[in-house]
Amino acid sequence: MTNTLYCFGESGNAYKAAIALQLAGLPWTARHVDFFAGEARSPEFRALNPMGEVPVLDADGLILTQSGVIQDWVMDETGLLCGDGARATRREILRWTIFDNQKVSGQAGPLRFLMNFLPEDKRPAGAIEYLAGRVKGALSVLEAELSTRDWLVGDSLTCADLSCCGYLFYPEPFGFARAEYPAIDAWLDRIAAQPGWAHPYDLMTRAFRAA
Repeated sequence: MTNTLYCFGESGNAYKAAIALQLAGLPWTARHVDFFAGEARSPEFRALNPMGEVPVLDADGLILTQSGVIQDWVMDETGLLCGDGARATRREILRWTIFDNQKVSGQAGPLRFLMNFLPEDKRPAGAIEYLAGRVKGALSVLEAELSTRDWLVGDSLTCADLSCCGYLFYPEPFGFARAEYPAIDAWLDRIAAQPGWAHPYDLMTRAFRAA
């Protein structure tokens, strides 16, 4: 089987797909997308994914987009990262995946972009302040949950964890300091201790080039 992941290092959404493939032990190769040069908006890329975004997984001709869909495929293909695999467990994983997409990554991704990848004179202070408040609220939910358990669903690492941690290993500032969230900090250490884990910048090539 040939699994090609269209991705770039700065994308936390791509990282969610890459780390799921990696920890499930599936063979895969990264196909770098030069996002900041506009490749994801090119006609060639939009023919692959009309949404014009990464990640995209080409699994022997099966084209999958959106990190949660790719993670769901990984769980189906391997029976891993899905806890006991029961329907109730899979629904709980889906619940946290949706929470991440809407509340964690959905806010942290744009905030990190505005704070780090736009020229300083084009960074909108009002939007940054708003998103920072939203990220803080979402992280407080994660902190409370992880103060009572090691993993978000069940007794082992699942794609719920891999979704919600997608942006939290990045070094660029976006209102998240691990020292302020001890339960999240310990959880990230547990994830990083998994055999095969790698940092996003070690799994995927960066696309950003500072001016």
